[in-house]
Amino acid sequence: MKVLITGITGMAGSHLADYLIKEKPDVEIHGTRRWRSRTENVAHCLHQLHLHECELTDYSNVQRVLSQVRPDLIFHLAAQSFVPASWRSPAATLADNAAMEVNLFEVMLQEGLDIPVQIALSSEEYGMVFETELPISEGNPLRPLSPYAVSKVTQDMLGYQYHQSHGLKVIRTRTFNHEGPRRGDVFVTSNFARQIAEIELGKKPPIIEVGNLEARRDWSDVRDVARAYWLAIQHCTPGEVYVIGSGTCYTVRAMLDTLLSLSQVKVEVKQDPSRLRPSDVPVLLADPTKFKQATGWQPEFTFRQMLSDLLDYWRDRLRRGMP
Repeated sequence: MKVLITGITGMAGSHLADYLIKEKPDVEIHGTRRWRSRTENVAHCLHQLHLHECELTDYSNVQRVLSQVRPDLIFHLAAQSFVPASWRSPAATLADNAAMEVNLFEVMLQEGLDIPVQIALSSEEYGMVFETELPISEGNPLRPLSPYAVSKVTQDMLGYQYHQSHGLKVIRTRTFNHEGPRRGDVFVTSNFARQIAEIELGKKPPIIEVGNLEARRDWSDVRDVARAYWLAIQHCTPGEVYVIGSGTCYTVRAMLDTLLSLSQVKVEVKQDPSRLRPSDVPVLLADPTKFKQATGWQPEFTFRQMLSDLLDYWRDRLRRGMP
């Protein structure tokens, strides 16, 4: 079996590759990467992967890769996924995330690839959720509050439309926050973990710079999410949408307190206005009942273990002098 993972060098993509290498040794793993993407997340397993340089916004690039590989399954994880960046470049976020998916679907049709394709969507699509609407299931209204969230709604609806119009076997997964080792330091959990590791090593003053600490999020471990994606493409119904999340909610403040409890450093917490968003999603809490019933998935990593492993990831990187 040939599997293609778009965005394989990212956090989720690299952990999905790890899962397949460990649990599905008969699977041949292909992945796309942009020419400027670093490969450090998959450096430990490069000899077990087939990497293809591919700009997914370029139709001819996508056609070249799919005609060459002819995969049996596709996991579409590539995207501009950083919410604050979408405020700075809204047009590029909207255009690129939509174009990558349209190109993938159009080439699948052209090449006659009648295969399952899982698209990684986001809880950010729900946006403004009221307390009376919690927990969030597949049927909750979509009220996106950022350009990134709008781009994911667009991907979501494109997946639905291509399934209905062309019969593509699109499986839509709206994944809530997921973190763990290899998370980029522009994301809040990883940013806090890096700051703590820098303070421990004397590389920065004992001040943690923060944004909004009152937002509440449903965090899962990326390793649980990687396993969920495999189960989704095996067991979920094409055309349907599924919520993936832990079903437990923490404030950003509680997340920071948990990270600090894993360290001996004493710090001052200081708000940085540049870290505040024009509008922020107040609460995201998943109801993954439908997905669990379809797949039997259950999280295996605890919230604390996820954060502990993330902090150790940054401790190791900084000790080795890595950026």
